[in-house]
Amino acid sequence: MTCASCAHRVERKLNKLEGVAATVNYATEKARVSHPSSVTRELLVATIEEAGYGVVPAAGAGEPDEPTAGLEVTDPSAGRLVVSALLTVPVVAMAMVPALQVDRWQWLSLALATPVVVWGAWPFHRAAWQNLRHGTSTMDTLVSMGVLAAFGWSLYALFWGTAGEPGMTHAFTFTVARTDGSGDIYLEAAAGITTFILAGRWLEARAKRRAGAALRALLELGAREVAVLRDGSEVRIPTDRLVVGDRFVVRPGEKIATDGEVEQGASAVDQSMLTGEPVPVEVGPGDRVVGATVNAGGRLVVRATGVGAETQLAQMARLVEEAQHGKAEVQRLADRVSGVFVPVVIGVAAAALGFWVGTGAGLSLAVTAAVAVLIIACPCALGLATPTALMVGTGRGAQLGILVKGPEVLESTRRVDTVVLDKTGTVTTGVMTLVDVAAAPGADADEVLRVAGSLESASEHPIARAVATAARDRLGEPPPVEDFVADPGHGVRGTVEGRAATVGRPTATQAPAPGVTVVEVAWDGEVRGWLSVADSVKDTSAEAVRRFRELGLRPLLLTGDHPEVARAVAAEVGIEPEAVVAEVLPADKVEVVRRLQAEGRVVAMVGDGVNDAAALAQADLGLAMGTGTDVAIQASDLTLVRGDLRVAADAIRLARRTLATIRGNLFWAFAYNVAAIPVAAAGLLNPMIAGAAMAASSVFVVTNSLRLRGFQAAGTG
Repeated sequence: MTCASCAHRVERKLNKLEGVAATVNYATEKARVSHPSSVTRELLVATIEEAGYGVVPAAGAGEPDEPTAGLEVTDPSAGRLVVSALLTVPVVAMAMVPALQVDRWQWLSLALATPVVVWGAWPFHRAAWQNLRHGTSTMDTLVSMGVLAAFGWSLYALFWGTAGEPGMTHAFTFTVARTDGSGDIYLEAAAGITTFILAGRWLEARAKRRAGAALRALLELGAREVAVLRDGSEVRIPTDRLVVGDRFVVRPGEKIATDGEVEQGASAVDQSMLTGEPVPVEVGPGDRVVGATVNAGGRLVVRATGVGAETQLAQMARLVEEAQHGKAEVQRLADRVSGVFVPVVIGVAAAALGFWVGTGAGLSLAVTAAVAVLIIACPCALGLATPTALMVGTGRGAQLGILVKGPEVLESTRRVDTVVLDKTGTVTTGVMTLVDVAAAPGADADEVLRVAGSLESASEHPIARAVATAARDRLGEPPPVEDFVADPGHGVRGTVEGRAATVGRPTATQAPAPGVTVVEVAWDGEVRGWLSVADSVKDTSAEAVRRFRELGLRPLLLTGDHPEVARAVAAEVGIEPEAVVAEVLPADKVEVVRRLQAEGRVVAMVGDGVNDAAALAQADLGLAMGTGTDVAIQASDLTLVRGDLRVAADAIRLARRTLATIRGNLFWAFAYNVAAIPVAAAGLLNPMIAGAAMAASSVFVVTNSLRLRGFQAAGTG
């Protein structure tokens, strides 16, 4: 498939079969088909092949396709683009600069342009031929016809006209008069159009190759090997050989190989991959655990209850794939108009030919007028409209820490009216930090933190790391601990400077603020103080929410955390309680986005975790914090390099500005074509007017795009 209209054609063909419901996604190059038993896979494949396209079987569940499959036509290699560009530059220069038109320059232009027209433009010629065989047309048809018309007429003028004579120069005058065209060549148009369109297709294909990256990143989260218990001893095997009922060992710091139930041991399990929340979950015999989560505490023996496609990780991968597939594919305006524009241009060219032959003006003038219509209609400025704006816009975005994946993500930014914010790691820091030290009467707060930091420095628990880090930052390296013992689910104990000390769950009833975890510090049999640990709100989040509102967006907070915690965070950043959705799992996040879309809202989603990936893919616009996981980044449309939520508002502003520039470029490119076609049909198009108009339209497009370099972030820094 070479453009979005190809996907629509395949979709229409499949849906004509009785009982078939099909959707075809151009970006991922996948078809999702529901069909009755009477419609066989062979019939579906044959239908697609009859439409002129090939079929590659999709991978099984949890096995993403190789990203290179089927990209040969739409992904012209860098070599094809580079060679074409190197050959095109001198051809255009000689045609536009009279001082370079040395003796027999036209033959040098022919030698340089021929490889570009034949080899460089081959993907367009091949696609145009396929379109012709099936009675359809796309922008490829117009590109191929324009390139071949310009090249063919140049060959005629060089070999049978007067353009090949020594001393020939372009008639650079702005006179409007009919001519038979036998002294004019259009090699710069043929080569230039090819190179510009190749550049646009290369940028598009580069973005498409990333389509399967989110699924591959998800699968890489799982453990590669697992220690299975066989007759009382441990045997290491690849994870994909696990079967339901196998018992396996998970040591501290290891990933849990698959979904299962704890049979022996107790530990804290980091489930942030699944829930997004930084506080680990205490587990013991009888508790369920999820594959790819991390054992942060003691040794566990787990019985496998789900393997392969039955695991929650595989289900999350399916959610991401379904969301990517079902996402509305925004087509380029050029592709949408091509369905009407191409037949109209061909019709005008044929009408011009017939009119001038019928009026007795002569076959030469008639052919000149018809060919001029095809040449002037070929999208030279159109080929620059999207890639130049995208290159400048994305380049400016990169300077500001905003990475845009491709032109197809920009359309939604204009219509976005709701922004869904993940809490942990997006609005908050996502890391447990010490927020308060309270000393008991007669105790010293620094001493409480010093002893606690010594004990916790020997533990791998996330809360312990927060305490140890704070103690080290405030008081320096803690004293060594002796006789250290971890009691999973309760705390740690040991000897610090001759004192028997403990850090763990409070023995007295505490009423901490929402989202705050309190641990008790004691030594020599007395409680000495309490430490409060929490995931704190980022300093910039409240200002970011205000900027979203200024852009006309309604902010909504979405989290797997408890409702009280979520409402406390929302209040701190300026989000209403009714705009908070708490205690949601990954599948629920997708459903929340879908529900908003069903209500007619255009949704932007900002997140950073694996558990956000499917929702990011489902949203009309997905924005991933660059400080988050690779899965979230790959599933998103825009990546924010910094962890500053204010950059999300800048990203939406930049995307809207870039889209407006692209639409303006496309309008003027089409306007140039539409205005010039009647002149060409009237037989009044000489080389100077054609060259100057094409150059002027291209210069305008480039200049308009360069204005994006002046985009400024709204006071971030």
